Amino acid sequence: MFTGIDEVAWASMKHAYGSAEEVPRLLRGLASPSPQERERALDGMYGAVHHQGDVYDSTLACIPFLFALVARAELPDRSGVVELLVSIGGGATADEQPLEDADPVGERPAEGADPADDNHAMARTAVGAGAAVFAQLVGDRDPEVRRAAAPALTRFLDEPERVLGLLAERLDEEQEDRVRPALAEALGLFARLRPSVGAAAVDRLVALCSAPHDPGLRLAALGQLAGCAPDRLPIDLVSTVVALLRARSRWPRVEDLPERPDTDTLIGRLRRLRPADEEGSQLLRTLHTALGGRTADRIALLNGQLTCDAATDRCNAVWMSAGLFCEWRGSYEEPVALIGEQLLLGDGRLRDAAVSVLGDLFTLARPAADHLAELVATGPEHSTRRWERGAPTLGGALKALARAGDRRAVPALAEVLGGPVVPYDAGYTIKYLGAAAEPLGPLLRARLGEVPLDSPDAYDHASPLLSALGGLRHTDALPEVLRLLRGMTAELRGRERLVKAATQTLGAFGPAAREALPVLRELLDGEYAVAAASALWSVEGDAGAVLPVLRRELTRGKHARASAEALGRLGPAAGAAVPDLRRMAASEDVWKQAAAAGALWDVAGEPDPVLTALRSAWGRNVHTRGTLAACLGRMGPAGTPAHALLRTELAAPRRHQARSAGHGSHDIVEDEQLLRLCRTALESARPGPRQATFAPPRGPARTLAAPEGSDEPC
Repeated sequence: MFTGIDEVAWASMKHAYGSAEEVPRLLRGLASPSPQERERALDGMYGAVHHQGDVYDSTLACIPFLFALVARAELPDRSGVVELLVSIGGGATADEQPLEDADPVGERPAEGADPADDNHAMARTAVGAGAAVFAQLVGDRDPEVRRAAAPALTRFLDEPERVLGLLAERLDEEQEDRVRPALAEALGLFARLRPSVGAAAVDRLVALCSAPHDPGLRLAALGQLAGCAPDRLPIDLVSTVVALLRARSRWPRVEDLPERPDTDTLIGRLRRLRPADEEGSQLLRTLHTALGGRTADRIALLNGQLTCDAATDRCNAVWMSAGLFCEWRGSYEEPVALIGEQLLLGDGRLRDAAVSVLGDLFTLARPAADHLAELVATGPEHSTRRWERGAPTLGGALKALARAGDRRAVPALAEVLGGPVVPYDAGYTIKYLGAAAEPLGPLLRARLGEVPLDSPDAYDHASPLLSALGGLRHTDALPEVLRLLRGMTAELRGRERLVKAATQTLGAFGPAAREALPVLRELLDGEYAVAAASALWSVEGDAGAVLPVLRRELTRGKHARASAEALGRLGPAAGAAVPDLRRMAASEDVWKQAAAAGALWDVAGEPDPVLTALRSAWGRNVHTRGTLAACLGRMGPAGTPAHALLRTELAAPRRHQARSAGHGSHDIVEDEQLLRLCRTALESARPGPRQATFAPPRGPARTLAAPEGSDEPC
């Protein structure tokens, strides 16, 4: 099994963390009689030798030994090694290109290409060369090995007729409930990877969708059909799937899964996070993914799942909803209300899933607000969450309620602010309550006054409080803000960010912060010049004091974007900066271009250069669209030539920064804000007695754009 392993020059090879001299120990660990040692070895392979999907010279050298391991029927836990081989061979990618269209396996990249691409190509070749082993493993005595081998066989064995014959044979003989869906998945994969010869696989999937097959296998077949032959799906797809889900929950199943060790490895932690019904979760994830933008069908499917009797089916539905909500636009009131109903049903796993999903919905969570408020009222454990390591955070239910803008969150937040430790995310969350959070101002002020200036965590404690106080314009906190600015030392960790946060809060206070003028003027000559100048304009409205500073910083590069945004708030008073803003509007840096476009309109009211820059930035980076749509709203009728961009955005079914792999916690709220800005801009250009025109701001600006870093990390 390990013949020749000691002759390999492992010490001269590399993995993610340097020398690969430890790799023989990891390979031998995969064959250890100890389950804990086997899991630690597999964790080490993923963590170093195949780190985040990378392929190193040591990864390539492991492939023959991994094949030797999976061929030894007496060894346990070989399914994990099969999956590792599939991943090394690049077979677990999300975007599956048909093999008939792919470059020849192992073809070397062009000269000058990334050497890592060469390693990946050689890995595909090596795994493909050993793929005959997978043909033996689909009949292995270990069900977990059979389940892992079916998709491996389909991906790597370049003998289509043999692959299809083996899959059909196994489907006729397989007795294990948990293996049959993997065989259906392999058939669907075959049809997608080899469309020219996939008709027989599609026909077999259609046959598997009907009785007498068990509900789990029928669901698996439907999910695969949705991905490879959606025209063969039944007309009554949603009702069929819901009926099968309910039948599956009643279907007698013997869960004879192998026991797994309790190890403190990444693999172990991920296993503990898996859903209680992992197979059901996978079945529904496959179907939802294949349905993609068919939001009406997916909403109806979720509604059916969320009203199933089995808590595991409802829990799977909650997690499935997250992908739909984050990627696609739609009317989600009904499924959100049903998710809210899960909060008080007593199942901890189900409740935690519902809280997690609702927390990222912001105002879209309002149909569930009554249930969130009721959950928050049941006890303080839903207001604050404490961790074994690190500072406490807001409880998920309270955060979701506050993000929804529901004033019933205010009393619980008041209790949190009065507690021994303020969760770092409390201040960032309060702003979503708007004016309803005004009673929290005195508490926020008191906690800001308690922040020790010599603490290395001063920024972490103060910044969220400053954000909330600025959002509320709680000007009574001016002494506490000045205490920070005057008292922090040059050595304080995060000093630059803290100064910016404090000056932004002063700017939000406007003329009420006149006592801060001497401090702000002192900051005009240093690294905080832009933040200080922006705040000084908001407080005093003296263009003569801030314009030279902002023009200077506009051309220095590091603070050019912030300078442009600040110049825009000056309006026509910044007219001397127009030539520089025009040049910046043609910048290759898309964020500078977007900032300069908005500033040009606010300062000079010049539509042509603004529209040119705006169209360019809109297409180059989707993340600029909120800034640009707000600019079009200020332009009124002058922005009409670019309104096609707004209409196209409003008609698009996908969220503007949707991505198939993962999402940010603020993707939904930012997309909903973009849609509102697009509608507002279109409305501003409609004929009427109060038609919008270029109207330069007069006097000091009383509002500020959302400060950079003003919200918790995604």
